[in-house]
Amino acid sequence: MKAQKYFLIIILLISARSGYAQHTNFAFEGTIDFEKSINMHAQIPRMINKDNEMFYRAAYDQYKSTQPQFRILKSTLAFSKDKTLFTPIDPDAGPRVMFNEQVAIAPQNNIIYTDLAASKVVAQKTIYEEKFLVTDSIRKITWKITSETRDIAGYTCRRANAIIMDSIYVVAFYTDEIPVSGGPESFAGLPGMILGVALPHENVTWFAKLVTPKALAAGTIAAPKKGKPTDNNGLIATLKSVMKNWGNYAQGRLKAYLL
Repeated sequence: MKAQKYFLIIILLISARSGYAQHTNFAFEGTIDFEKSINMHAQIPRMINKDNEMFYRAAYDQYKSTQPQFRILKSTLAFSKDKTLFTPIDPDAGPRVMFNEQVAIAPQNNIIYTDLAASKVVAQKTIYEEKFLVTDSIRKITWKITSETRDIAGYTCRRANAIIMDSIYVVAFYTDEIPVSGGPESFAGLPGMILGVALPHENVTWFAKLVTPKALAAGTIAAPKKGKPTDNNGLIATLKSVMKNWGNYAQGRLKAYLL
């Protein structure tokens, strides 16, 4: 009887280890479907000032009566053990909505390839109908990992906090069940895949809705090639030159374009 009991325990342990190994093997490669959510009712009032209030206030009231509070946009992240490719999905065609384009952080304008092994990023950024091909090192983010956890897309994720670009507070949730140090847009640098990002003061989030572990076809993860070549410093210089007479309005747009 005792021998049968030990035999059963051994079988269960082997099965558990086998299942775990299979899961982690798949989690080194696959795709993640993300949704970006922008609270437009919080974003738009920031654009209104004494110089434009007469027009914008009426436009905002009309927006609230005809459009949802949250704009939802979709994207995909293809990943391998040392590379990722973030690609926005164009929203369904429909009538143009003024504020959806005027709120700088609302659209998704970046295709971002990250080579984790080489610590390099190639980002295709579309800004005012012009494409830039920005090649630089991965953004260094000083994360503070906490004990808080939550489930995202079926994965247990741990919370981490950080400040980027001197003033933007970031909350991220990563899972070590996908041992790839990537994430949506240019968020990376945690000991596992980032499945959720929130910028609380910017009223924007990115959260994974579906993780699909699978082998990817060769060439799936490749750097974009279209755009005017530059690096981060070059892009900043170009944008500041264009926006030098835009006053405070320029700061919000610059921040959004550099995320």
